[in-house]
Amino acid sequence: MDLNMLRALDALLQENSVTRAAERLGTSPAAASRTLARLRRAVGDPLLVRAGQGMVPTPRALELRDEVGALLRGCDNVLRPGAGFDAVHLQRTFTVQATDLLLTGLAGTLTDRIRAEAPDVDVVFLPEAIEGGPALRQGLVDVELGVLGHLDPEIRTRQLTEMPLVGIARSGHPLFDGRITARRFAAADHIGISRLGKRLGPIDSALAERGLRRRISVVVPSHTSAMMLARTTDLVALTLDGWLPDTISALGLRTFPVPLDLAPLELGMAWHPRNSTDPGHRWFRDHLAAAVLAPFGTESDGS
Repeated sequence: MDLNMLRALDALLQENSVTRAAERLGTSPAAASRTLARLRRAVGDPLLVRAGQGMVPTPRALELRDEVGALLRGCDNVLRPGAGFDAVHLQRTFTVQATDLLLTGLAGTLTDRIRAEAPDVDVVFLPEAIEGGPALRQGLVDVELGVLGHLDPEIRTRQLTEMPLVGIARSGHPLFDGRITARRFAAADHIGISRLGKRLGPIDSALAERGLRRRISVVVPSHTSAMMLARTTDLVALTLDGWLPDTISALGLRTFPVPLDLAPLELGMAWHPRNSTDPGHRWFRDHLAAAVLAPFGTESDGS
């Protein structure tokens, strides 16, 4: 099988579409369809099969996808002059999907780390409006950062750390006048944080187990707006333990342990396997992980 056939196979397996693969290869859909037929005969597998209006890969195609991509990158590195990776020459924009709370705490550290090694690299942060995997598959997002879920099956992930939830309120809030029990916590008026407008979550389930219920007086779409609201009202919100301590203090806010048995949030990163062995992407993931872990004094161990 020649290199052009491998490139065609890679395009077909990445796009799961003859039409999109043809656009990627700069050829016609008819030519791409003929190439797919040749590949099916060569591999002895249908590779892509119809599923409604689209096409889905066979198990053999899923096995081949990463291998073919890695093989092509290896060939490109062999043929490219000066194949060794050097971040200082990297000219690229990386896109990260994350909550406002996470990006506020890590963007400065990440920018400093990147500029020290690769002054021509830029970072674009996107909100979680397109979370869940398809954006990674489609190449709209390089890395998804946060609590991971509903990812496409081929997506690669790496767990970074666990972050307990804590309560947050203005420093003069009546809650701080005594021991914060589950009953006093539930009696306070709360701020819900959900970009989809959801009112209930794990806090409410934990309270219900104790026969308690809280009132969520207002729901806001971001942690930043929740903190700004909490600083001027007697509303209580939630945040991540140990995250943005200087900002919390500057806003006149205080955190407190939530008097409930809550599992910590598992924070991780996700990316599409097409980028797994790309040296620039791997370099960026390492710096992103280090920026997340920096406030906790934890070193990144690679990805």
